[in-house]
Amino acid sequence: MFTPPSDLRLHRTQDGSFTLHSAALDEPYHSLHGALQESRHVFLQQGFHALEQPSVDLLEIGLGTGLNVLLTWIEADAGRVEVRYTALEPYPLPQGTLAELAHARSVGAPERADGLLRMMTAPVGEWTGGSDHFTLRRLDRSATELEGNGSYDLIYFDAFGPATQPELWTLPVFERMYRALRPGGILVTYCAKGDVRRAMQAAGLHVERLPGPPGKREMMRARRPIAT
Repeated sequence: MFTPPSDLRLHRTQDGSFTLHSAALDEPYHSLHGALQESRHVFLQQGFHALEQPSVDLLEIGLGTGLNVLLTWIEADAGRVEVRYTALEPYPLPQGTLAELAHARSVGAPERADGLLRMMTAPVGEWTGGSDHFTLRRLDRSATELEGNGSYDLIYFDAFGPATQPELWTLPVFERMYRALRPGGILVTYCAKGDVRRAMQAAGLHVERLPGPPGKREMMRARRPIAT
């Protein structure tokens, strides 16, 4: 059973952006090769921009520090894409820790810092707007408890890795992901392990391996097939 780390420390990654690292878990929240580069490559480039549609219902597994939220909010505004962003996070970070990460400054958008913090700390289940194009809600549950059939166009699967949270990288969870996606919807993750790929395929997802972000050879993108 996963236990939230109590020894989190701020860590500057190689692209200058910050993440959190736990010595007890021996795992950071983002790649130490570059938190910003990893999020942009895995979740924005290979996920959000792969959809090319004017409205997106998005699910994130593992809200964490909110970096994916911020980057998606920026892209939603830039492309005038209506995004309804649901994040599963039973262990939210304290407001002070979120502020220390300074993600808005790292991405060159310091004016969004207050809005990001407001969305990240809103009451559980409450939709909170960042702009006319972007709203966020956090649900305090795990992927093992996800309910919803055909509710999402895109899933950011950004949980801690299989060694830390093995219960989230299983066939039953990916069966839930399959049901949560609309036909043609996609799931992206930084993980490229063979047993995870096979679990996705057994759940009915079509999986492709793609070049990974800096420091990682591969990542995966999975799609729920469109019925013919």
